[in-house]
Amino acid sequence: MTQTSENATWLTQEAYNKLKDELAYLTGPARTEISAKIAAAREEGDLRENGGYHAAKEEQGKQELRVRQLTQLLESAKVGEAPAADGSVAPGMVVTIAFDGDEDDTLTFLLASREYASGDIETYSPQSPLGTGVSGHRVGETVEYELPNGKTASVKILKAEPYKG
Repeated sequence: MTQTSENATWLTQEAYNKLKDELAYLTGPARTEISAKIAAAREEGDLRENGGYHAAKEEQGKQELRVRQLTQLLESAKVGEAPAADGSVAPGMVVTIAFDGDEDDTLTFLLASREYASGDIETYSPQSPLGTGVSGHRVGETVEYELPNGKTASVKILKAEPYKG
């Protein structure tokens, strides 16, 4: 789970290990694989019209961007425990809210960095307007937060539980 402050991202040991393994793969076997693809495409001849070469170079660029992102994240990471199940909203929690207090109009989401985004549950960043609005508040509270268009929205926090994914 993550808990982001100005200078650090809090991760569980499991999350830290997973990201470190991904970085090791990208800087080892994945780099070797992409280098081989580029070399094979280069041998095909004219690089100006070589789709395989350009695709491999683009893939290499994306891979290196991910390496930089992971390196930066892991350098600033602090390893700790998952948030406590005390009813307080914090990064690493699955939060259920009701818009304008209407318990028929709800949203359940994971409050975490994009490293945790999955198809299983919608993920909101702690820095997003909604994430900032609910962070630090407790179940049962109604909070207002500012939308990107300058208007305000009101939500009631119905549930906040540690993510178990």
